[in-house]
Amino acid sequence: MKQQSNRLVHKVRGDLQNRNSPAWKRLCEYVEQVAADGTEEFSPLEALGQDLFQQIHTLPESISRLKKVKKVWLYGSMLTQLPPEIGQMEALEEFDPYTSYYLHWYPYEITNCKNLKASRVSTRALYGNYKNRMPFPNLRHNPVRYTGETLKCSICNKEITYAQTNQFWISLRVGTDMLPLLVNVCSVECENKIPQSPKGFVSGHHKGGSAIQIPTFDEWSEANTRKISLKDMNYDTSNEPPKNIPVLQVIRKIWDKFGDTSRHDTDAREK
Repeated sequence: MKQQSNRLVHKVRGDLQNRNSPAWKRLCEYVEQVAADGTEEFSPLEALGQDLFQQIHTLPESISRLKKVKKVWLYGSMLTQLPPEIGQMEALEEFDPYTSYYLHWYPYEITNCKNLKASRVSTRALYGNYKNRMPFPNLRHNPVRYTGETLKCSICNKEITYAQTNQFWISLRVGTDMLPLLVNVCSVECENKIPQSPKGFVSGHHKGGSAIQIPTFDEWSEANTRKISLKDMNYDTSNEPPKNIPVLQVIRKIWDKFGDTSRHDTDAREK
């Protein structure tokens, strides 16, 4: 039997945001300003200042209006969740919530940001990560709630109530990170359209809880480490045994062919 994390499985934090606070009102004004100006960067820390920004635990649903924003900077935030409306930021290319240590999961709708290519996320803060193997909260009888009494199906966008939704966790690549995503579905048909998770992570969509076995670091590493052969490097071995291959030549071929992957793996280890 795989050894599970010793950490307790907690409930997902509810909406902690005080929507009557000066910090929230200033954030909403900033969103409107960015939307009106057509600004390509969204950085609430710069707009609000450290003191007010530390009072922000989610983002306004009005971020759906930020159609021209390409870069989102949320470094060092106190965010605990993001609204599904982030999926309507169609121009988003770079997403940086690094050191947002209370942001353990993301809405599935972020996968709708088709231009999102680069991200920087604190891996250790995520549910189901391969480092400290933080367990997924149990969604049975404990639905995650956004603000409001209704929400939309993550797959078909149909408006539904919390009584009608069926919620699941799924691990998928977003930008340059693997993220635990919350999916709300309205039917079995939509559930069947949830993508399959990559190897080295919890297989398929699930409800979370202590029974879910999170792959170990060794299992993750085996599934995600690229094995390099002489054939991969296009090295002609027909007349020369492997032991005679010049070391510098091998290193150069490895770097040329897999250099980008190596740099990404280094970034991932630092998160």
